[in-house]
Amino acid sequence: MRAVIVAVGVAFLISLFCTPIAIKVFTRLKAGQPIRAEGPAMHQTKKGTPTMGGVVFILATVIAYVAGHLALTTLPDAQIAQVEPTITALVLLGLMVFSGAVGFIDDFLKVRKRHSGGLNKRGKLAGQILVGAIFGVVALYFPSTMYDVTGNRTNAETVGSTTLSFIRDIPALEIGKIGAVIVIIMVVMAATNGVNLTDGLDGLATGASVMVLAAYALIAFWQYRHWCADPNYTEAYCYTVRDPLEIALIAGAAAGACVGFLWWNTSPARIFMGDTGALGLGGLIAGMAMSTRTILLLPILGGLFVIITMSVVIQIISFRTTGKRVFRMSPLQHHFELAGWSEVNIVVRFWIIAGIGVAIALGLFYSEFLAAVT
Repeated sequence: MRAVIVAVGVAFLISLFCTPIAIKVFTRLKAGQPIRAEGPAMHQTKKGTPTMGGVVFILATVIAYVAGHLALTTLPDAQIAQVEPTITALVLLGLMVFSGAVGFIDDFLKVRKRHSGGLNKRGKLAGQILVGAIFGVVALYFPSTMYDVTGNRTNAETVGSTTLSFIRDIPALEIGKIGAVIVIIMVVMAATNGVNLTDGLDGLATGASVMVLAAYALIAFWQYRHWCADPNYTEAYCYTVRDPLEIALIAGAAAGACVGFLWWNTSPARIFMGDTGALGLGGLIAGMAMSTRTILLLPILGGLFVIITMSVVIQIISFRTTGKRVFRMSPLQHHFELAGWSEVNIVVRFWIIAGIGVAIALGLFYSEFLAAVT
């Protein structure tokens, strides 16, 4: 737990104090966010606000991960043996960094062209598929072996699983390695686009991501406390996952980094995360669902992202089939803007929706544990 707390604190402080530096740097570089002319009129006042702020909390997460591992050197050897840097960290941080890199290219092109249209849809889609495929293969084809203090092999789990999962793996839903890689790609695409579509108002996506990441930190730490690979855990009921403390440490670090960034990103935002941050967070959240074996729980945990994504899907289907729009504008948050709601009211109420989804998901996760041990 100490390592997780250290990672959270380091990530928060780095993000809190380095974001103002990023604001100055991106402002001097004239890396302002282009605003769509067809968007809500009130958004035109945000034109020129620096973007690509996601770079800050992505770097803060990586640095905090290292700091968390340095904190582990103060723990007893038995605990250190279970949480040495592993392939799990490579997959999770890789998904965050390289998904963020796809977003960075998009942001860079927007700034360079001085237009809201950056990387074209095919290019962005290809980047998401490539990142998902590469780290999906690593997660499925490269088991990371763990040894206890006596040198005995205790776990040889891969980061991902060849079965679909809800609270844990569902043995009846075996899909094989190729099928699992395809599922991982789909989850990466869904999560990255979901967070990206939610990132339309000051602090909305950042705050919702904090809740989801904090929930994954709790889930992973609970799995660590009831880990099948832990030689000190003697109960029959346990979780078969790969490096849960690693997962908790990274999730906590990312949540802390987002809280520090939110200080500057809340209304009125002085910097936007841009596609750099949105795709980076989406990639990490997808990795969390895969590594904690809770893929089918993700739509509940990230309920706000699902609702906002579905509003876009519904709008497109309705307009193309009937020529009519269901919403004044999509994504959904802009519908309420045009209905006269203030930006702060929309953000706070949507955060409440995000919190409800997280609470339901955590309740389902814990109730499954209670049902199994009673």
